Amino acid sequence: MAEAERIIGTPDTPDAAGDGQERPDAGQAAGPEQAEVPQETQGPADRPRGRRRIAVLFAVAAFAYLLDLVSKMIVVAKLEHHEPIEVVGDWLRFEAIRNAGAAFGFGEAFTVIFTVIAAVVIVVIARLARKLYSLPWAIALGLLLGGALGNLTDRIFRSPGVFEGAVVDFIAPKHFAVFNLADSAIVCGGILIVLLSFRGLDPDGTVHKD
Repeated sequence: MAEAERIIGTPDTPDAAGDGQERPDAGQAAGPEQAEVPQETQGPADRPRGRRRIAVLFAVAAFAYLLDLVSKMIVVAKLEHHEPIEVVGDWLRFEAIRNAGAAFGFGEAFTVIFTVIAAVVIVVIARLARKLYSLPWAIALGLLLGGALGNLTDRIFRSPGVFEGAVVDFIAPKHFAVFNLADSAIVCGGILIVLLSFRGLDPDGTVHKD
């Protein structure tokens, strides 16, 4: 009987006592911990990449805005109320013009509406920056943001009044509307966005072929 009891009890005894060699529960517990390590390491790696793209966006926007602002200050101080300056004969001139409309002189009767649109564009770009992981998109949005800020500054601070101010334009190609560097930044940013969209590149860095 004792021998039978020993035989019956032997299978349970090593498993219950455990010799530290076979621990299925411990192995199962360790598995998820090892699987979670790459996920934890990916998060901090993605965040700096997103911050760099945001930094590029605002750096491009600041450069475009300051370039537009300085050029307008020079034009108002040196060129307004003076004869146009011929840069390339009749094909390109610098001529100071106050524009109450949109880019390239369109829609002068809707100054306030264009001011609101510019403000909305700035807010949308700022919100979109949180999901930005693409360098080309950062450059494109930076150009849009800098150009919108440049013309919005004129709308707010120049005469005849707040939100009704006339934008300073001075680049006058032959047989074309007069524009400024802010308009150029907006157009270049828009063209780049169209190209990126045709290539299937999204602001978050993903690529699709739809």
